[in-house]
Amino acid sequence: MTELTSMRNIGKEMARKLAVVGIDCPEKLKEAGSKEAFFRLKTVFPQVCLVHLYALEGAVQDIEFNSLPKDKKRELKQFSDQLKG
Repeated sequence: MTELTSMRNIGKEMARKLAVVGIDCPEKLKEAGSKEAFFRLKTVFPQVCLVHLYALEGAVQDIEFNSLPKDKKRELKQFSDQLKG
């Protein structure tokens, strides 16, 4: 099985947290998508922030999170804000 840390933007700590929520390989992250993965993380690790969501999206798209298009960042921020209630 390929390691999550082989993906762009995913370090050891992010991989550890993802494994806790049932995402333990790149295929599972791609299948879940960034929003679902972030939602799972947020329920177990409430301190995760918007940058985590950007990193997840970047990993799924195989680009650096700071290279995400502005429209995508706006969409992800709206999603994150909705989770805050």
